[in-house]
Amino acid sequence: MAHQTHAFHMVNPSPWPLTGAATAFLMTSGLAAWFHLGTLTTLMAGLILMLVTMYQWWLDVTREGTFQGHHTTPVQKGLRYGMILFITSEVFFFFGFFWAFYNASLAPTPEVGESWPPMGIAPFNPLEIPLLNTAVLLASGVSVTWAHHSMMQDDRKGTLQALITTVILGLYFTLLQAAEYCEAPFTIADGIYGTTFFVATGFHGLHVIIGSLFLIMCLLRQLFFHFTSQHHFGFEAAAWYWHFVDIVWLFLYVSIYWWGS
Repeated sequence: MAHQTHAFHMVNPSPWPLTGAATAFLMTSGLAAWFHLGTLTTLMAGLILMLVTMYQWWLDVTREGTFQGHHTTPVQKGLRYGMILFITSEVFFFFGFFWAFYNASLAPTPEVGESWPPMGIAPFNPLEIPLLNTAVLLASGVSVTWAHHSMMQDDRKGTLQALITTVILGLYFTLLQAAEYCEAPFTIADGIYGTTFFVATGFHGLHVIIGSLFLIMCLLRQLFFHFTSQHHFGFEAAAWYWHFVDIVWLFLYVSIYWWGS
């Protein structure tokens, strides 16, 4: 930072936004090729490029913030605003799914039997796997808060224990949801109920997987002594994202699993 006369980070030219865009193109076209032609070549190329891009880009950000000192107080403030805006955009993303669900369920059309759930649909019992998943995510919200408080108190052992607990709970939630999907008595093609159920819960499950990866990266960084009690925004962003995932699940559980059944 000695060569700069300001506290802001002017990012060096990077190839990773370009490779990220190429990844998006390859993944989209690869999924289409897999669905319609049964070939996995393009999809696997996209997955490999995505993993390389993720690793290298995260490595660059970690190096800039942890070892080169570029994440000064003004930069961290900007990162916080950026994360807040990102989570806000995710709120509106899920708002669309809830709008579709309530639009269909509050005034069922004759095509679905003027009832909700539609005639012929056997919904999940909200007191079985969905309730267990709710308890798992609420427990993970407690453990990630425990990790944050431990980190602010320089309790390395407590931070590691809490992060490991949170990651395990996140992976357990994903396994439970996968088991639920395997046992589902309806599919995404079963009218508006199947569509809203699998799109809303499926995208939430994707967010749980992303949040779990986020926390795994934080766990690895904690193992390598990247975080201090005053410099750990990478973990704070992961914790914010995880709390957002928790809150969305509560709305999903109350709306789709409990009230909607």
